Amino acid sequence: AQTFARRGYNVDSLVVSPAHNTNFSRITVVVQGVPSSYDQILRQLNKLVDVVHAASHPSTDIVDREMALFKVRAKPDQRAEIFQIVEVFRAKTVDITDQSLVIETTGDSLKIDALEKLLEPMGLVEMVRSGKLIMKRGLEET
Repeated sequence: AQTFARRGYNVDSLVVSPAHNTNFSRITVVVQGVPSSYDQILRQLNKLVDVVHAASHPSTDIVDREMALFKVRAKPDQRAEIFQIVEVFRAKTVDITDQSLVIETTGDSLKIDALEKLLEPMGLVEMVRSGKLIMKRGLEET
C-alpha cells in the first residue's frame, strides 16, 4: 500500500484471492494514470521481496468483471418494476423480505454503475461491490 500512497497513485480497486498455485496469493490492483506511471509502479512492486510477478495489462487484453449486491426498499406493489430491471440486467434476486430485496449482479463497471443509477430512485438502501477480477484473453496466464 505504501508503494502506491507515497507516490500519490490512487487505487481504484484491490482484490486479494488465492492463486491457482495455493502457495501464492493473487493481488489485482487497478490504478488510473498514464503508461509511464504504470512502468514506475511495476518497477517498485518487482523490488519487493514477496512479489513473484507483477505485470500491467491494457484493458483491451483482458476480461474484467465485478460483483455487486444492492439492497432495495421494496413493498410488494413496487416489486414488479424492480423485477423487470433485474431481468433486463441479467441480475438475480437473492433475498426477499416483506420490505426489501437484495439483488446480485456481475459485469463490467459500466453495467454495475447503470444498475445502481436505475435502483437509486426506487429506494436503494445500500450497495456493496467487489473490486475488479481480471483474466488475460487467450491462453497466456494473467
